[in-house]
Amino acid sequence: MLDALIGSGVDLLTCRQEGGAAMMAETYGKITGRPGICFVTRGPGATNAAAGVHVAAQDSTPMILFVGQVARNMRHREAFQELDYPAVFGTIAKWAVEIDDPARIPELLARAFRVATQGRPGPVVIALPEDMLVDTADVPDAPPIRPIEMAPAADGIAELTERLARAERPVAILGGGGWRGAARDGMIAFAERHALPVAVEFRRGGSFPADHPNYVGDLSIGASPGLVEAIERADMILMLGGRMSESPSQNYTLFDIGPGDDRIVHLHPDPEEVGRVYQPGLGLVGTAGGFVSAVEGLPGPNRQSGWVEDLRRTYLDWSTEPLPLPGSFQMGEVVCWLRDTLGPDAAITNGAGNFATWINRHYRFRDHGSQLAPTSGSMGYGLPAAVMAKRQQPERDVVCVAGDGDIMMTVQELATAVQHEIPVIVLVIDNGMFGTIRMHQEKHYPGRVSATDLRNPDFAAMAASFGCHAETVRDSGDFAAAFDRARASGRPALIHCFLDPEALTIAKTLSDLRDAT
Repeated sequence: MLDALIGSGVDLLTCRQEGGAAMMAETYGKITGRPGICFVTRGPGATNAAAGVHVAAQDSTPMILFVGQVARNMRHREAFQELDYPAVFGTIAKWAVEIDDPARIPELLARAFRVATQGRPGPVVIALPEDMLVDTADVPDAPPIRPIEMAPAADGIAELTERLARAERPVAILGGGGWRGAARDGMIAFAERHALPVAVEFRRGGSFPADHPNYVGDLSIGASPGLVEAIERADMILMLGGRMSESPSQNYTLFDIGPGDDRIVHLHPDPEEVGRVYQPGLGLVGTAGGFVSAVEGLPGPNRQSGWVEDLRRTYLDWSTEPLPLPGSFQMGEVVCWLRDTLGPDAAITNGAGNFATWINRHYRFRDHGSQLAPTSGSMGYGLPAAVMAKRQQPERDVVCVAGDGDIMMTVQELATAVQHEIPVIVLVIDNGMFGTIRMHQEKHYPGRVSATDLRNPDFAAMAASFGCHAETVRDSGDFAAAFDRARASGRPALIHCFLDPEALTIAKTLSDLRDAT
């Protein structure tokens, strides 16, 4: 495989761990809507890559993972690093297959691209036996694959039109990964024409521009109480493209499960998803692009209330000013500075941790692909995602924000950024602990701290050893100058930021949590 890539024109990144490689491929799928391609070795390589496959599955991202396999005449003996890939990945991937005959490569790859991109997008795993890779076959290649756009049925659109005409307090909630290009533009026009306030699901920022007057916030972990209240008061919920899973549904409390909710109009590209958890008043099957095409000619209502303006004002009041917390490094101030300084096409990437709640609340994602973060909550995602995003769109600023526990999951990919000269900027927010787990310990097991304290390296020194530009910041007043130097360096850069352990959450200190128990 590696030999065949020589002279192919394929942009090949040499990564340092299979999990990071798979997360980079998943990021490519998020950005482009086309499958990111990842090659890993068999056995341990495949199981390391499973972290990225799981992100692609839960985030509905097209991706194809090619994995090595033992020779065909050694199968079923537990030969060196042998795995049964359909069994191992069967509950994560949309499809897992092994190619035994080189003559079937065009057929099976064409199918893999369709499975990965059509319906609910997701990952496909393809195993390649060692001896099959050196076989030859004379067979026509498959044509390029163009995913099918599906528009909702005409009777469904007719009922949607009636519901929109009656609604006084509608809310649209965008999910899934299809809101790019013409689909995103069409959704903006639809929201304007129908006076729709638009929210996005957890970590789907950029699906709708946050600086647009119809944007009213994101349903993240710790969502705005005003947005949650508005959804409870709404008389119509346009649930478009997403699954409304645990995080955006506020632990499955926003909508009734079982009895159904007649307010809900649920659009999804997979018919099996409509009604799987929530029983909607109206179910529609279609892609984001198919939906906006179907509703393009619908006349706007005569809705005159200040519903959109009220929800927009609530969002701005909630997100504009940061809350002060203990310590000289104010995370909220830093995120607001990034929000007000970076251009609309800048991308912010992150993995998992309490540090991400400041991003969710204060940053305003304005362009498609400006938020690259896992809805699956996978630690370590931010750095590989940043490397891929900057590789694909070198003209945009790409900033990875990572916690001290988070960054250590994939920190070796700094070497990938340096080797391929990809000038990402990494902010390591160091509070010396696994903060999210510590928060739950303080809430539910007061006085019983266990396995959450971290003894960290000097991240700036580590980054410098990789060949990065490196800085250390202990006071948020020094952050802007350090960031400007990092950006001007033209190299991969890391800024090691020290956050007071008391600043455990966006609104409550560690002591507040202890005192409340």
